[in-house]
Amino acid sequence: MTRAVVIGASGGIGAALADALAEEGADVLRLSRPDLDLTDEATIAAAAARAGTPELVIVATGVLHDGERGPEKAMRELDPVWLARQYAVNAIGPALVAKHFLPLMPRTGRSVFAALSARVGSIGDNRLGGWYGYRASKAALNQLIRTLAIEDKRRNDRGIVVALHPGTVDTKLSQPFQQRGRDLFQPGRAAVQLLDVIDGLRPTDSGKHFAWDGAEVPA
Repeated sequence: MTRAVVIGASGGIGAALADALAEEGADVLRLSRPDLDLTDEATIAAAAARAGTPELVIVATGVLHDGERGPEKAMRELDPVWLARQYAVNAIGPALVAKHFLPLMPRTGRSVFAALSARVGSIGDNRLGGWYGYRASKAALNQLIRTLAIEDKRRNDRGIVVALHPGTVDTKLSQPFQQRGRDLFQPGRAAVQLLDVIDGLRPTDSGKHFAWDGAEVPA
């Protein structure tokens, strides 16, 4: 039986991922606030202490808007406090999860550590501008994933560390920005698509960023 950890298991995608894994027979540890707060490393360390030896860890978290704060449309809207909040949740938090959970994962055989990123974090794919903090924090996450993958390869040469773009999913995160005529996935479908991508990953894919359809997202 696969031992899996889903962080952000109270969110739309996280809950769907945990449910789908459980339906497949995995032993799933579901973690979310207040038991695990991405901005509080002590809670991350405490959660890791009871995680056992997971073969799969998924960080299904992120912040795009919070109260009156949302994506910046222009540089005049840049605010240091809001930028720091986005970096804390979208980049630093997942990196700290990796710090505490990757060492728990098997040292031999296939394992997967995956964090939800976003296509807008791709520097090469940025043609519209705007969304400064979200883009930059997800780009930072992608770089952290790449760097973590290089180091983790020395621990387990069959370990896989990746970023995943789920597409636009009908959750609280995307709700204010959903557009008519644009592909919109329900959480259950998004979860199945992401798990299919994870199932198809090879060790040579470690450090990369993949979309819901298995296509690699440019850096």
